[in-house]
Amino acid sequence: MESQASLLNSLEVAPSEPPIVDLDVSVVVPVLNEADTVEELAQRVIKVLEGEGRSFEIIFVDDGSSDGTPKRIKAAHRADSRIKLVWLRRNFGKAAALCAGFDVSAGRIVVTMDGDLQDQPEEIPRFLAELEEKDLDLVSGWKEKRQDPANKRLPSRLFNWATRKLAQIDLHDFNCGFKAYRREVLDQISLYGELHRYIPVLASRKGFTIGEISVTHDPRRHGKSKYGWDRYYKGLLDLITVLFITKYTRRPLHLFGMIGLSSLFSGLAINCYLMVRWFLGEPLSFRPLLLLGVLLMLLGIQVLTTGLIGEMITFKSFHRADTYSVKETVV
Repeated sequence: MESQASLLNSLEVAPSEPPIVDLDVSVVVPVLNEADTVEELAQRVIKVLEGEGRSFEIIFVDDGSSDGTPKRIKAAHRADSRIKLVWLRRNFGKAAALCAGFDVSAGRIVVTMDGDLQDQPEEIPRFLAELEEKDLDLVSGWKEKRQDPANKRLPSRLFNWATRKLAQIDLHDFNCGFKAYRREVLDQISLYGELHRYIPVLASRKGFTIGEISVTHDPRRHGKSKYGWDRYYKGLLDLITVLFITKYTRRPLHLFGMIGLSSLFSGLAINCYLMVRWFLGEPLSFRPLLLLGVLLMLLGIQVLTTGLIGEMITFKSFHRADTYSVKETVV
């Protein structure tokens, strides 16, 4: 029996043959307490991709499981070296698990999917066909008929609607983990926190082409969902983060300037009005409006100053390659 110390202190990639540098497909599956599903999932993925005649690897990233999931994956690896394991020291979150899988993957195309068997591996060929036939860079799944309770479906629809409107990306389902990417997308996007659900937004801002296909969503047969209501609260904050870093990272004064000038001119207008009243002989000693006007002007100056400081930091840290993404060069 493996010790608790081993579980907490090991970051392990299961031993395998030397990696093939130019695989067709890497399937990255982040898992947390999915011991009952990983072996079946691996066999179904193998059957599908062998049927497609593709060279491939399956990378399970264990994000701190406590139910023996890594042991099941190691057993599957001994039977087929194309099944690989990245075992994280503790639970770092899905974005970190995906990054760990991306870092060791060798496929020209990377497919991500959940490890709970609610995503059907048999649909992987549809992702690959959509990606290649339409010359897309990213294809996202859409759980059109989601097999989850209403208390998860309704908030998800609201969340996706808000994200679609704010990000101006025409996708129905930002939460779906079933996606296919070209390698170039992942090479140019950095993930942290919980930003994995916004990869399409980050990719779109870089100029990559995005597509979507409807996928079958099966009911969960084993275990339980790892997400609660805090997922949507965190998702909203992450959306604000994504919109900020994609639109204003290189022009912070455009955001802070808009807020600062609005506050400054509002305060100035209030104080000009009060000044006219004062000249007409009206005392201002007990007018709360005077305090509001002064506070708005001070706030506006502070926000504008923050934007200018942001511009100076941007100027000092500017890298030319951060401003564009090249698809192809013909010289």
